[in-house]
Amino acid sequence: MKRIVLTLAFLFSALQAQAADPAPAYPAHTIPNSLLRALPKNADGRTYQLHIHLPASFAKEPKRRYPVLYVTDGYWDFATIVSSYNNLAYDKVVPEFITVGLGYAGDNPDYGQLRAWELSPVRMNPLFSDTGNADKFIASLEKDIFPLLERDYRADPAQRFLAGSSLGGLFTLHAMYAKPELFKGYIAASPAVVVGNDWIIGKAKAYAATGKPIKARLYVTGAEHEWPAFLAGIKRYQALLPELKHPELVFQNRSIDGERHAGTKAESYTRGMRFVFEPLAPEKGPSKD
Repeated sequence: MKRIVLTLAFLFSALQAQAADPAPAYPAHTIPNSLLRALPKNADGRTYQLHIHLPASFAKEPKRRYPVLYVTDGYWDFATIVSSYNNLAYDKVVPEFITVGLGYAGDNPDYGQLRAWELSPVRMNPLFSDTGNADKFIASLEKDIFPLLERDYRADPAQRFLAGSSLGGLFTLHAMYAKPELFKGYIAASPAVVVGNDWIIGKAKAYAATGKPIKARLYVTGAEHEWPAFLAGIKRYQALLPELKHPELVFQNRSIDGERHAGTKAESYTRGMRFVFEPLAPEKGPSKD
């Protein structure tokens, strides 16, 4: 009997000790060669946070400058871009480049409201209280973000690229027409062409009428199973591109089969990066091994 009591006491003591021990601490998973950098509040009261991924050779080649791919909605799309980039860089079908995801600092930011403020080039529906500030965002890129990357991370000012999906895709197209000298390549994944009753199509036609060149590469996608009206807007823009005949613009349209709106991002960005960076790719064509 005494042995049973001692055994029970031992088990009870062990259970108490186990309950008192804290849960084991495991390291957080991080994206290698990446960092977050919050910027001071700018003149428009915006507080941006940059998701920055540096190429593998960055520390080994301190005098080298790198192309940069800026991607809107970095809090959502940065990891997708970086994952695809690592695969493409391994295959030598894109050059080494810096990826910068554009996002917001602070606790629990309202991504929907924040992105609507700056990614929309024209007033949107009443669901968002303040929209149509894309030109202010472009100005902030020029004044605050480009200089930082070019000073602190050896970004090449002659090799900037821009990518975005949905409203970010619309912003990407708008930036191409508003300031075509800023970027060398654009990836517009499922762009929200329908915003403002095809406002961006009117912008494209007006730019084409000037006869000015766009010295860049453009990749535009839509998903097979997008909302029908949304997809129809994308198709209208894709069909218009050959008719616009923008001098020096090299473009490619693609429909991502089998996907809905967000599911198109991975393939759109992967193929888009291959297309816009093709002139800088270390190797072209099939594998040489």
